[in-house]
Amino acid sequence: MSADLSHVDTWLFDLDNTLYPIETQFMGLIEAKMTDFVARETGLPRDEARVLQHGYFTEHGTTLAGLMANHGIEPSRFLDEVHDVSLDCLTPDPALRAAIAALPGRRLIFTNGSVGHAERVLSHLNLRDLFSEVFAIETADYVPKPALATFDRICKLHDIDPPMTAFFEDSEKNLVPASRMGMTTVLVGPHAAASTSEHVHFRTNDLAEFLGSARLQGSPA
Repeated sequence: MSADLSHVDTWLFDLDNTLYPIETQFMGLIEAKMTDFVARETGLPRDEARVLQHGYFTEHGTTLAGLMANHGIEPSRFLDEVHDVSLDCLTPDPALRAAIAALPGRRLIFTNGSVGHAERVLSHLNLRDLFSEVFAIETADYVPKPALATFDRICKLHDIDPPMTAFFEDSEKNLVPASRMGMTTVLVGPHAAASTSEHVHFRTNDLAEFLGSARLQGSPA
């Protein structure tokens, strides 16, 4: 059955591994640069740096947050370096563009990546003009999802009413605060179908198809 999203007038989308398939392995390029950065800054061998990197991601929400807390890293230096990767593996998806363009109301990006990264990826995917705002890690004062304070911040900044909002994410843990606030949550990606979390309301491995089949405001009853 198609999802009933006829109550939604604000659409929040994560960026990486949500607006393009995880199978592109684009994030792998960024994660490799993160490992290089951690190894250089800590002096650890690369395999140990990767373990530390993942530990920071698990404990702090992002590798950057862990580096800031434990090593005093200046965030823009990290963000500029790790996001300097080729976009060649990303391909614009006309079906996804059409599905997002058809959504009634506001559309915003909500990412733990940087503003520059979001602008660059969205432009490459031919999606930038479909989103009114980009709420990135700088906007969140470098406090990443799933921190409730960051969800509160985006809602206050953009006057978002959670019960009228749908949030699309590839990370199950980032949907928990959204669900608790009253948002409709959609887990995206190849592992979505296996999720049993009560905080995940819908699951899809094909975002364009999911949006295209959903019942929206103004759709026939």
